[in-house]
Amino acid sequence: MGDEIEPVSDGEHLVISDGDNLAVLGDSAAVEKFLRSNGLWESSTTFDFSWLQPLISFGGDAAQVASQIAAESARWVKLTKESAEIRKEIGLTATKTPGISWLVAGERGSISKWLQTESGGLASATNPAVLSGVGTLLSGAAGAMAQLERKHEIAEITELLTSIDEKLDDVRRAQRDDVLAKLDGVTFAVQEAMRSRSYTGHVSETAWSSVQHLASTIGELQSRALRELDAIAKTAESKSKAGDLANAVQSATQDVNVWLAVLARCFQLHEEIGVLRLDRVLEASPADLDGERLALNESRDDLRKAILAKTQSLMARLDAAAEAADVQVLLHWNKSRTAVESSNTVGEAVVAFRSPLGIESDRESIAATPWRAALRDPRRLKSAGKEVGTKAAIGVGTVATGTLALVLGSAVKRGSDNGA
Repeated sequence: MGDEIEPVSDGEHLVISDGDNLAVLGDSAAVEKFLRSNGLWESSTTFDFSWLQPLISFGGDAAQVASQIAAESARWVKLTKESAEIRKEIGLTATKTPGISWLVAGERGSISKWLQTESGGLASATNPAVLSGVGTLLSGAAGAMAQLERKHEIAEITELLTSIDEKLDDVRRAQRDDVLAKLDGVTFAVQEAMRSRSYTGHVSETAWSSVQHLASTIGELQSRALRELDAIAKTAESKSKAGDLANAVQSATQDVNVWLAVLARCFQLHEEIGVLRLDRVLEASPADLDGERLALNESRDDLRKAILAKTQSLMARLDAAAEAADVQVLLHWNKSRTAVESSNTVGEAVVAFRSPLGIESDRESIAATPWRAALRDPRRLKSAGKEVGTKAAIGVGTVATGTLALVLGSAVKRGSDNGA
């Protein structure tokens, strides 16, 4: 955009993005038109931006324009992978505020008097008060988007926890509740601080002091949940017989949900404390808002990476166990099918769990080998022939087993003759 204002005929508006979110402020008709033209209206939601007005401490026409924009209309959109491409097409310009880009649209002589100063193109850019006001606006907008993103995730995780609870049997639910009981104190303190925030409109020093030390407790249970997922995977990969593989993977369908629920609740509490932390910094030390926002985002990204790595490892090992069972399909049809179906069930649960946490998933389900295809597959024929031969050698074989051994042995020989 350089020093140019994007010309519009339907009202002044400002588009701000932090990469994960997008906010549009200004004339209500212009805001709606912009969002609709980019296919973002339905996924957008309104939010109150008026709280920023007292922080914009520069005078004259600039203050008037800023106050008007903040008061008229503001909508927020959580960007998806697809809508993030739209953000690129819009052509936003980077600003001096860390991680923030924007688009300014309006008529020269009004909005351009102060918004365009960020690019340094106008004479008023030399006015420290104006620059301070623009920086405050962008930092405040970024902070508001960060809070809304966290509140959006909190709501989605609540729905996820309800869904997981419906899938748990009584034993697993009790196991999960026993672990979450250790988070009850954290939950109570966070809810109390959030309730105080809703009544007072800010996070007091007293409210913040009651929650700021609780991150270590949350981190401890996050770590335990990740270790438990690793243990489930190790159990499955240690098995070799179809029956044992099926039992291990089938058991994982419930056990994994227990620890996904714990992780989801920890992530939710992490985000709730983040909302309180941003509010507290905005009130007590607004100059630190950008730094706190970036630190919280980095912390959340690290947690996402840890969860992604552990759940990817879990699924790779469960899928390997299911595939090992599928190799034994000729002699263990039901068990191999159980292992494959259970692995796919866990995969679906993991994908559903990742989504509210903002983690992309692209897992493909395992396809069970059809019976006729297995009869023509040298690997599966050899597996069956080897198992039947072993049973016969130790005197366990029956007439039926012996007959099957002859049939499979002949099939194995034919497969070998064909170069398998």
